[in-house]
Amino acid sequence: MKIIFSMVSIKPWILLITFFTAFSAMANEEGPGVIKGQVTTSDGKPAEMVSVSIKGTSHSAITDDNGHFVIKNLKPGTYTIELSLVGHESIFQSVVVDGEHAAEVKLQINLAEKQLQEVFVVAGKTGYKLNNVSSSLRLTTPINKLPQNIQVVSRQLLADQGTFDMLEGVSRNVSGVSKLEHWDMYVRLNMRGSRIAPFRNGMNVESTWGPLAEDISMVERVEFVKGPAGFMMANGEPSGFYNIVTKKPTGQTKGEANVTLGSYDTYRAAVDLDGKLSGDGKLLYRLNVMGQLKGSHRPFEFSNRYSIAPVLKYQFSPKTSLTLEYTYQNMRSTPIGTAYVFAPNKYGSTGRNTTIAEPGMERSVFRDHSSFLIFEHQFNPDWKFTTQLAYFNYDQVGTSMWADSVKANGDVYRNMGIWDAKNEGKYAQAFVNGKFTTGAVAHNILAGLDYGDKNYIADFSQSLPVNGKNIFNIYNPVHNMTPDEFPVFDRSIRLKDRPGASRLSQKVLGVYVQDELHFWDDRIRLTLAGRFTTSKDEEYGAGVSESKVTPRVGLSVSVDKNTSVYALYDEAFVPQTGKDKHDKKFTPVTGHNIEAGVKRDWFNGKWNSTVSVYQITKNNVLVTDPEDTKFSIQLGQTKTRGVEADIRGEVAKGLNLVLNYAFTESFISKDTDPKNVGNATPGTTKHINNGWLSYQLPGKLKGFGVSTGYQWQMGRSSWFVFDGSEASLPAYFRFDGAVSWHKGHYGVNLNVNNILDKYLYSGSPYGNYFYWQTEASRNFRLTLQYRW
Repeated sequence: MKIIFSMVSIKPWILLITFFTAFSAMANEEGPGVIKGQVTTSDGKPAEMVSVSIKGTSHSAITDDNGHFVIKNLKPGTYTIELSLVGHESIFQSVVVDGEHAAEVKLQINLAEKQLQEVFVVAGKTGYKLNNVSSSLRLTTPINKLPQNIQVVSRQLLADQGTFDMLEGVSRNVSGVSKLEHWDMYVRLNMRGSRIAPFRNGMNVESTWGPLAEDISMVERVEFVKGPAGFMMANGEPSGFYNIVTKKPTGQTKGEANVTLGSYDTYRAAVDLDGKLSGDGKLLYRLNVMGQLKGSHRPFEFSNRYSIAPVLKYQFSPKTSLTLEYTYQNMRSTPIGTAYVFAPNKYGSTGRNTTIAEPGMERSVFRDHSSFLIFEHQFNPDWKFTTQLAYFNYDQVGTSMWADSVKANGDVYRNMGIWDAKNEGKYAQAFVNGKFTTGAVAHNILAGLDYGDKNYIADFSQSLPVNGKNIFNIYNPVHNMTPDEFPVFDRSIRLKDRPGASRLSQKVLGVYVQDELHFWDDRIRLTLAGRFTTSKDEEYGAGVSESKVTPRVGLSVSVDKNTSVYALYDEAFVPQTGKDKHDKKFTPVTGHNIEAGVKRDWFNGKWNSTVSVYQITKNNVLVTDPEDTKFSIQLGQTKTRGVEADIRGEVAKGLNLVLNYAFTESFISKDTDPKNVGNATPGTTKHINNGWLSYQLPGKLKGFGVSTGYQWQMGRSSWFVFDGSEASLPAYFRFDGAVSWHKGHYGVNLNVNNILDKYLYSGSPYGNYFYWQTEASRNFRLTLQYRW
């Protein structure tokens, strides 16, 4: 504790003590009357995560893993218990409390266990394994029976790992995913040979520089879909995408508050409120609020954020609902790019705390607004219609910093450029899910359309040298610049009217239909689908309009009730804007994926394993021009093939595990320059192996938990380089751990990252020098939690 107190000022601790004292007073109230009981499903299984409330009062509880609940502080009398589920009629039962003995009740909901999981598919179970994808992926078939490799990262796993945002270690939980260097505010994840697109609630929100990385406080789960996915993507890389599912109202009255203190002046607080706004339970709400002050292991750097994410859901009837969601994120940081170090000799030739930043530099400000309107109507048990609209508006006022040149002795001539930007996205979706039978064949139908309109404008045109009193040397850095020595940029003209502003735009319309045919009592499932996509793109003055039909065929066979094998063929279509340095416009990427795998649930579905093999062929791939990094060049063709294995879930009582491995081989198979053929594709990692193990102690130590995990990467190539030379990155190994205690309403988590204190980094050669971005040395985060 001495170490912890030495790193934290007294004021945050006063706030922390006040915060938890207030909640302690609330939690320690005891009343004379108690109602306790168990809720089961229609097939006799415990019903967890069900809201139990006392009608006409504020008393409520949530059933645990065994369906049990306890409600205290009741005066003697007769009460009406209400069981509520989103989209289903409430269940009522009368019970008498005498004030001397606990009243015990047994209740049953008219849903089977599988149906209950579907009701709470967004909220999910606590633990690491989830059986179904979210409704935003449009699929109703359980993950184990889908002819595609889909991995879901649960909220519980992210909490155990002490994750703050998508820039941190979310990628460690899925085979073959790696995080490349970034511009501090957005996420670039690679998988199966290329960058994967960011989705939010089923919509492709990718832009060249964005969107702003989501804070985990607003995230319910993260779904990684591997390979092309014609049922989801109007356009996108054939390697796949990740889908952020935001928190929605559950119909349960509950809440959670967290306060975190950590290394490098990190202070964070978050509150999650969930409940009802009307007595009839039709108007529901969810509110997540977060505030964060976060320093860095590099001096003069910071990343301060706050966010607010209110959600309202109105249940017109058990069959019809309307959801309105809004999110505002605000981030203020040092100039973009100051996280990088530049040196002439090799990677890692300076200390990991080295920085090119100066104290008092102009901060960059990011404001990110997003909103969703979702309408759902269940015509009958077999047919459902969903439509959703979304609007994204991102505003950035800031600067970037880079090296203009680097000399052999380590002198770095720094350059600062303006980077003001606006990003606007408008999206619409409408789709229908349905079921019917023709003879002995059952059909699952998915049909719909997607529309997206993205516009990005940025001013990179103003750039000035950063000159201090002395030439800045990376091996002997002196930070003595004063505010009057920093460049000043002209912002007198509105961004959209600035003559040097760059504009990027894209309009996409996709129409698709998919039929999942079920044969032989659902033992065999054949997926047949097709998608028509048309796109109009413009970037840096070059525009292109393209249309294409892409087919999809999948087969999944249940060997037994726990094991399935699958095969898949799918195609992708990615329009590309812009032109090379010879003024030649780029043609669209086309690609296809051939994949096969085995999925199995173990020990009554407590944990799951997936093994897959695949080959992706991409035509007309863009990479950075090694002769002039301001431009891109278009390769003829790349091939990516590999093997992936994932294990997740409760492998023994109290022991949750995430373990994954991926072998990825990605290379240039055709090119106009024969010498490039056979070279590795930039940004790929040949071997990725991750593990995370969490154990909840039994017996007298119940409530205590220990966790540990590692990330191991070998055969890393940098973002720009694909020649396998010394410019490739060295192997990467990081070891983390955590201890926790949870009892009743309270919880404490202590996470320690980079326990072995390794010098970890990612980067690339850049002309005649190297640049890289380091990770922090050994560091900690202490989180105190209260749930009600």
